[in-house]
Amino acid sequence: MVQTVISALYGGFLVSIKLFGLTLLGALPLGLVISFGSMSRVKPIALLTRGLVWIVRGSPLMLQLLVIFYGPGLLFGWNIWGGSDSGRMLAALTAFILNYACYFSEIYRGGIEGIPQGQREAGQVLGMTRSQIFFRVTLLQLVKRILPPISNEVITLVKDTSLARVILVYELMWEGQRFIKSAGIIWPLFFTGVFYLVFTGLLSLLFRRLEKRLDYFTV
Repeated sequence: MVQTVISALYGGFLVSIKLFGLTLLGALPLGLVISFGSMSRVKPIALLTRGLVWIVRGSPLMLQLLVIFYGPGLLFGWNIWGGSDSGRMLAALTAFILNYACYFSEIYRGGIEGIPQGQREAGQVLGMTRSQIFFRVTLLQLVKRILPPISNEVITLVKDTSLARVILVYELMWEGQRFIKSAGIIWPLFFTGVFYLVFTGLLSLLFRRLEKRLDYFTV
């Protein structure tokens, strides 16, 4: 029994790590794109982007998972995700990336708008292009400003991966919970708790070290 539990938890651990890593890989750059859209001078683009962010941030991630996975099949009679494990994982990734990209976009937007306009104007006076100003002036300060709130969202993502079980993605929490019904044992859940505590603890130490390395750059 112990070997069976450990094997199942290990499989769930790999799924949770995959969901976490791919979500960050997609949400961090997409969030920057969305932030540019929300700050766009073209009103239709800005309104559309802000409306998307408002909807995503104002509704539960669990609801978004259910709508994205079951919605196409119920509305159009065609389940675009299929019934396989890979299809369910793809649907979960879509929901997670969209959700966290919208949260990241607001962090990016706040960081960019918090940088004094005079610095960008000074770059223009020196003959720098808009892209040069962003990458050489704005971006350096942006990283320093947004690191603490980004770290909070990343740590929250670790725990939110457990929500993927609502569309039958067999992540760590699912694997730990199923032994309650099948074998009448609860101790696998304690192992899942240890995973979340250790993983979030390591991430906290990592972000703390990154913040210290950026202390030389004072805004």
